[in-house]
Amino acid sequence: MINILMSGCNGRMGQVISAMVSQRADAKIICGVDVYDGIKNEYPVYSYFDDVKEKPDVIIDFSNPAALAGLLRYAVENSIPCVLCTTGYSKEQIDSINKAAEKIAVFRSGNMSLGINLLIEISKTAAKVLGDDYDIEIVEKHHSRKIDAPSGTALMIADGISQVKENEPEYVYDRHSVRKKRDKKEIGISSIRGGNIVGEHDVIFAGENEVLTISHHAQSRNLFGEGAVNAALFLADKKPGNYDMSDLLKERY
Repeated sequence: MINILMSGCNGRMGQVISAMVSQRADAKIICGVDVYDGIKNEYPVYSYFDDVKEKPDVIIDFSNPAALAGLLRYAVENSIPCVLCTTGYSKEQIDSINKAAEKIAVFRSGNMSLGINLLIEISKTAAKVLGDDYDIEIVEKHHSRKIDAPSGTALMIADGISQVKENEPEYVYDRHSVRKKRDKKEIGISSIRGGNIVGEHDVIFAGENEVLTISHHAQSRNLFGEGAVNAALFLADKKPGNYDMSDLLKERY
């Protein structure tokens, strides 16, 4: 059994993971960190990492980019692996994650879903086969409370496709400000926010005579919670370095 510190425990995903882990025999949440204290949990919750008294084996983070500095400092000082599920990091924050990964194991993914990671692999294959004759657009939809746009998953998809393109694509997020013909190097990325949409991603390959759309619709947040806990189990005994869902899939499948 691994002992988990749940960062962002009082958020929506933190509560999903708390409920899920309570039903598992291979993991236990022994404490949490969250600046919001309006929820009662079965484990102690601290406002700051420096106040934590327990000795976790791994940290799962579903919080906010603003919490990253304190989390990484605590994790490195105590040699605790981290599963980072938060999105919207700046370039400077990503650099700090990579620096921390020199000393601890860090698992980072914009999406913990097996299906999304399969979608990325399928999209990479489609991009190689269809080539520059097809325009690529990514449309992502999330609930109205999501702060960052585009989603980390949309960027994961775009980055995956970019890996197989001969010329590095240009990501275009906002077409209304520029009046010009679409360039073949573009990957368009559009964001929709509304209601209680868990997460939907469409990858569109638009040719002259046909349109191919690859879609993934998340129907429950349990999907992401399960992936995060499985990542924590995977990461607990790993050496320092950067890990992602592809590493977990290789080990399990």
